[in-house]
Amino acid sequence: MNVRAPLSSPAARRIKRVVDVVVAGSALTILSPVLVGIAILIGVTMGRPVIFRQHRIGLNEITFAVYKFRTLSNETDSSGRQLSPAERVTSVGWFLRRTSLDELPQLVNVLKGDISLIGPRPLMPHYLPAYTEREHLRHIVRPGISGLAQVSGRNQLSWNEKLELDVQYVERWHLGLDLRIGLQTIAMLVRCSADVSRDPHGEGDLVQLRAAQSAPPAPQPRGGQD
Repeated sequence: MNVRAPLSSPAARRIKRVVDVVVAGSALTILSPVLVGIAILIGVTMGRPVIFRQHRIGLNEITFAVYKFRTLSNETDSSGRQLSPAERVTSVGWFLRRTSLDELPQLVNVLKGDISLIGPRPLMPHYLPAYTEREHLRHIVRPGISGLAQVSGRNQLSWNEKLELDVQYVERWHLGLDLRIGLQTIAMLVRCSADVSRDPHGEGDLVQLRAAQSAPPAPQPRGGQD
């Protein structure tokens, strides 16, 4: 599918990259005491590692390691099996998730060029085969810490709605759109109004949901005669 995206322009990409580096670098400098404090708090309450790393899909569908502050413990049940993610979210981890402070290490990803401040959220690699042809367009730009879907409803949206908003961002991109999304994100953080599930996987697995949608309906039993 050929789509003319504003960010296909080298000049637009350079402008967006400069903004990313300046803002992310400044934020890391200003927030360094907060980052250190959170790292100490996690180390004391949960131990190591402090940083959670996970592979995600980036620009041109190339994977990279995304950084987040750890929010889950390694707690197990009486049989030694690890508890569900919702059960392993600690009180500190829940606070970090509700305030989105767990996302701060991604500023390092921005400086490295893995992601942008604003863009489609980076998803896990095993989701790729579940995309429609149109949804692959979300990867012709760098993913972002926040995006159009996140300020438009986040977990209240279905997967189809979120992925469509990601593609619309790619098609409609301009600096003003990034600024609007950035300001809306800051307002949500100040109000702590982000729609966050206690379960990191509460939105459901895209692959499983798409497989269920494409499965043929179960045959209905034939009605008998009395």
